[in-house]
Amino acid sequence: MRCLSSVFPVTRAELAESCRDPKPRRDCRAKAQEERGRSTRRRRCCGGVGPGADGTAGKRRPGAGGAGRRVRGAVRVSPRRRWRRPRRCSSTAQGRAPRSPGRRPAVVPAAAAMEERKENRPEAAPDEAPAPPAPAACSPGRQHCRINDQETNGKTSTASSNDFSDPVYKEIAITNGYINRMTREELRSKLAEFKLETRGVKDVLKKRLKNYYKKQKLMQKEQISGQSCYDYICVVDFEATCEEGNPPEFVHEIIEFPVVLVNTHTLEIEDSFQQYVKPEVNPKLSNFCINLTGITQDVVDKADTFPQVLQNVVEWMRQRELGTKYSYSMLTDGSWDMSKFLNIQCRVSRIKYPSFAKKWINIRKSYGNFYKVPRNQTKLTIMLEKLGMNYDGRPHSGLDDSKNIARIAIRMLQDGCDLRVNERIHGGQLMTVSSSAPLEGAPAPQMPRYRN
Repeated sequence: MRCLSSVFPVTRAELAESCRDPKPRRDCRAKAQEERGRSTRRRRCCGGVGPGADGTAGKRRPGAGGAGRRVRGAVRVSPRRRWRRPRRCSSTAQGRAPRSPGRRPAVVPAAAAMEERKENRPEAAPDEAPAPPAPAACSPGRQHCRINDQETNGKTSTASSNDFSDPVYKEIAITNGYINRMTREELRSKLAEFKLETRGVKDVLKKRLKNYYKKQKLMQKEQISGQSCYDYICVVDFEATCEEGNPPEFVHEIIEFPVVLVNTHTLEIEDSFQQYVKPEVNPKLSNFCINLTGITQDVVDKADTFPQVLQNVVEWMRQRELGTKYSYSMLTDGSWDMSKFLNIQCRVSRIKYPSFAKKWINIRKSYGNFYKVPRNQTKLTIMLEKLGMNYDGRPHSGLDDSKNIARIAIRMLQDGCDLRVNERIHGGQLMTVSSSAPLEGAPAPQMPRYRN
């Protein structure tokens, strides 16, 4: 009441009389409504809410007294914020034209804005060093911008923990670029200079030269030995009974068990083993099998059964201290030798699958991944042809096939390939071994037990 008397100097009696009389209340109400209508009309005339002279509708416009609203689905703004006309001086200084209601801002050219900023910039004293430039803003995907930011912040970029961050890999990449641009004659002359094999197609020659440079660089950097993953590799290529067309119900039995021992240090064939096997389910060979493998009926009739031949193989491997003194691994041309032929033969002979043959190197996979060739170019004859070699011996002879596979393995080792286990059998199923798996050699050979 004290505040009202200071604003409206009336007495208590007059105030009580006005409260008892309803007419002044109605007059006050009408006066307030009239005042609100006048305020609304003023806002519309001054560019408030609603359609304006430029025909724009539904836009928020500042009204008189700072009241601003938005209609037709617009966002409401607090009425306490007062709209101010943009200052011309600040807009011009920033290189932009002043914004006017209902118009798009006119952008001053960047060159003019740059010249204006240069003119307004104060000159530095002669004895003062210029200030370092601020780091330019750039997208996070550009590496050089991030490096520049680190340098301007006073931080030195450190090499990551990745092995490929070493500068030697940059040198290898540059060398590979030069090799990719070389012709076949240049590749052969370079290989002859380093006393390397010069036979093979152009892709094989490039891969051979690249791996030679890579091995030399890494040996200089880390003093690595450059040797294979295993001391020995046992190459196996079974020959089994077959019929023309290979009907699905036909049971394949091993009739030739060859093993070729490759020394990965000397890169030579050190020894070999061969024995024929007498089949049990189909003791008589078909004419198609005889013509394909060259194995006659008399040979298999005089041979031992598979359990006895497998025992002889185990004894032969033990005499060479494989799995005890020297690490070794099995190697085949494809996955059928171990996952199909040996697996079926162990069931037929009622013995368990031998532990030393549960993991092996599929040279077709290793060849395709190393030389970057499709799967249809990983057959034995095609691999020999691509490497510039001819087939030695009789095709589809187990021992001759194993020797030619060993020649391919030796050439791959010479070219810098790390032959390692890439397939295995588990529960009778073929599985792939990842290249990131721990390197393990085959266990010491043992004769498997008989099935119950």
